[in-house]
Amino acid sequence: MKVRVTWVQPEDLVGHELRQAAEDGRDARAIARRWYEAGGAPAPERAGASTPAAPELRALAERLLDELALLESPLEAEEPTELTAIRAACPDWPAPRTDPPPVSQDRLHAAWLGRAAGCLLGKPVEKLPLAGIRALARATGNWPLATWFTAKGLPAELAATYPWNRRSAHTSLAENIDGMPEDDDLNHPLLTVLLLQRYGPSFTTCDLARLWLDELPAGRTFTAERVAYRNLLDGIEPPHTARYRNPFREWIGALIRADVHGWTHPGDPSAAAEQAHRDAVLTHTANGVYGAMFTAAALAEAAGGESDVHGALAAGLRVVPARSRFAHAVRFGVGAARGENGFDAVADRLHAEYGDYHWVHVLPNAALLAAALTHADGDFSDSICRAVSGGWDTDSNGATAGSLAGLLAGSPNALPDRWTTPLKNRLATSVPGFDSIGFDALAGQTHRLTHKEALRP
Repeated sequence: MKVRVTWVQPEDLVGHELRQAAEDGRDARAIARRWYEAGGAPAPERAGASTPAAPELRALAERLLDELALLESPLEAEEPTELTAIRAACPDWPAPRTDPPPVSQDRLHAAWLGRAAGCLLGKPVEKLPLAGIRALARATGNWPLATWFTAKGLPAELAATYPWNRRSAHTSLAENIDGMPEDDDLNHPLLTVLLLQRYGPSFTTCDLARLWLDELPAGRTFTAERVAYRNLLDGIEPPHTARYRNPFREWIGALIRADVHGWTHPGDPSAAAEQAHRDAVLTHTANGVYGAMFTAAALAEAAGGESDVHGALAAGLRVVPARSRFAHAVRFGVGAARGENGFDAVADRLHAEYGDYHWVHVLPNAALLAAALTHADGDFSDSICRAVSGGWDTDSNGATAGSLAGLLAGSPNALPDRWTTPLKNRLATSVPGFDSIGFDALAGQTHRLTHKEALRP
């Protein structure tokens, strides 16, 4: 019996890279023709692997991936990856803070709880189409979405048509939640805490790579992170790990790693974005990197306690190249939210605009995140429910929305009990030293990271 590892097989990557080429303006029609004439498959819509290909296709896939890498994108000038070029493309880059405001441990506690609750809300419907999410929630009287998903009272035919995420259903429905189960959306913030404890705020991208090899099981990585991990094992060094045979380099993975960079720089979006950039370039380029920078800056602004949700989103946009597709997606999401009373109509507009992208790509998810937070106007429950009810990467969007809304709430006591009580102040993880840790303890560790004198130089 053969082991087929998802997200890294050359024959699976070609379809994704052809899709990426179409999105970033590279003319790959001749390469696509050769691939499909040889019997190659397009990118799978939702899974990490397509139907196993004929063995002889692997050698062709490797050649075509190398040829695709040589095609230049006409968007590269407006969507750079290097930090100096990004800053040059941001006319309103925020000034560094010499006297940043303090962030309380309570505020950080609320951020951790918010991230966990939003993630857990989205876990059972991850990968489901928007129509399925709506149908499942409506059938149990939970639409507009207001609380956890449940299988109780769900018609068998509907459950068969839209099955819950098989990895999550036994830990993330209302009837079986027992603490926060393991998820990469929580593992990566934990790794960032470990990164800062071990190397300090001046860590390098190579430090992060070393940490991953030491502490992160390869099987707990996905998409761009798994490709970068494979590249590291093959002896490829950062930042080339983000580009080599990595068609997922503009997906959402770097965005979900950005929270702690923002939380530990209250009121200083510039420093948060620069730190997030050093993290993101291990695995991502261009818009994938902007997702991390935008999120870190928005969270830093919220952590400072001096802005509302709209000010936080505006701060995030200031560290993103103004003419990039990412900036356009955020502006589109904000505009859609302001133009509709009901969030279903907002989500429909977003899916009409970005429905051709993969559900894990950063652009549709950034548009949805911005729309959900704008439409909720700072309310915690509305923020996570709107982010999840819009589909695409439901657990990641719920997590980031919960993180920012939790910061704005300012205290665990400000979050509704229905979201926090089932978490039981317990987080499961395979990150060493953190399994079963409480969110209050995590807040304490994160709070200590905001005191620069306590960090390694």
